[in-house]
Amino acid sequence: MNIDFSQTIPAGTKLVALIANKGAMPAGLETSLVEGAKTARFKGNAGQVFDGFVERSGEILRVAIAGAGDPAGGDNGNNGGGAKAGDRRTNLEKAGAALTAKFLTSGETSMVLDLTDSGLGAKDAASVLLGVRLRGWRHDEYRTKLKEDQKISLKTVTVVGAPEGTDAAWADAAAVAAGVEFTRHLVAEPANKVFPVSFVEKCQKMFEGTGAELIVLDDDKMAELGMGSLLGVGLGSEQPSRILAIRWNGGDAGAKPMCFVGKGVTFDTGGISLKPGPGMEDMKWDMGGAGAVAGAMLALATRKAKANVVGVMGLVENMPDGKAQRPGDVVTSMSGQTIEVINTDAEGRLVLCDALHWAQQEFSPLAIVDFATLTGAIIISLGNEYAGLFSNDDDLAAKLDAAGKTTGDKLWRMPLAPAYDKLIDSPIADMKNVGPRGAGSITAAQFLQRFIAKGTPWAHCDIAGMAWSDKAGTTWDKGATGFGVRLMDQYIRDTFEA
Repeated sequence: MNIDFSQTIPAGTKLVALIANKGAMPAGLETSLVEGAKTARFKGNAGQVFDGFVERSGEILRVAIAGAGDPAGGDNGNNGGGAKAGDRRTNLEKAGAALTAKFLTSGETSMVLDLTDSGLGAKDAASVLLGVRLRGWRHDEYRTKLKEDQKISLKTVTVVGAPEGTDAAWADAAAVAAGVEFTRHLVAEPANKVFPVSFVEKCQKMFEGTGAELIVLDDDKMAELGMGSLLGVGLGSEQPSRILAIRWNGGDAGAKPMCFVGKGVTFDTGGISLKPGPGMEDMKWDMGGAGAVAGAMLALATRKAKANVVGVMGLVENMPDGKAQRPGDVVTSMSGQTIEVINTDAEGRLVLCDALHWAQQEFSPLAIVDFATLTGAIIISLGNEYAGLFSNDDDLAAKLDAAGKTTGDKLWRMPLAPAYDKLIDSPIADMKNVGPRGAGSITAAQFLQRFIAKGTPWAHCDIAGMAWSDKAGTTWDKGATGFGVRLMDQYIRDTFEA
């Protein structure tokens, strides 16, 4: 969606949108609109939209009013009520997104967003625009027979009356939007379009001209480094595996970087431990963690973040054939630790452990956070409302939690403890890749923790319930959500740029 700015409402405008706080209507509205809004019970709640038609200067104009909620920010549904971090920002995003959702396929091709006398600051205006743009993304590339009234019609939003500084604030927010959209694209694409090599190629193309450095490890290089755990997952696939690292040096020269690591299983059949057929098509998004890291790095590089950051993605395809690893096999990870593979469908941790070890060895990061659609167990625990957060460092966990509250990429901290660690001890190797049925997401995190160097702050975000949605949300349509991009970006802002 194209968003531009103008000093005046363009001639021929058919649709004008306004922003209203809870309990207040924009000044100067026609009586018919004011009374119509009352009749429709429009109160200015966050995400509420009312529209009507009026005659101005001899032309019929459609006027839409989007609710931005309580200016104090206390009505976005957070537990406990009252204003909390990110509430105002979230409400403004809801207002913008609600306008897009209403008019995206309405037949309207353009909309003027009139912020004159809105009382919004530049960052507030950018939040509205972020909601407008994010809700407008849809993956229609392969839909060749859409009916006319199902096609996206709204292409342009023109902002008038923007507060001073909105251009710069929006340029910053637009970089984040681009990162979210890139993640959604990667996650939504089918596995015959996005596989390890093509994932790398898409990133190479997307990062051209950003100043970021891309590092790629192929099968031979990973074998040379001893990545037997990651490579074991891809043995049954015709697609070669890859490690992709994206390095952005926007901070002090020579300063240690922050590191994000993503699980990138571009399709997961379960391997020899084959998944049931129904629903297996969803496993194209088992690379949601890697997709999120790629999108976050694009956002950081595009907006020229003042921090040194590295994103590392382990990319494999998990397929069953005569060369695939078997339940009971023992593999040796890059760290030298051996793993008994009890279940080949617990493959994500086998990919991540080598990616985590290599990232620490190669980049000596200040801290490391991984993102992975790792376990179904986390969905049983948290549903589709929060991602699971596991960490060996309280300060890191608190900062990630705060970033999640600010952006809406919500996290819920889960426990790590030696009692759980014992559940993945193996009688023939250093560890096994799964524990018993109980505490499945916890034992997966305990597995990963064994590959974190002593003294390195680390967090693991299990995003299995958040990378994909079967229904539309506030700022996304049904499908890929882009979860994690804004979380990582906000964490960098709070930790390195505040």
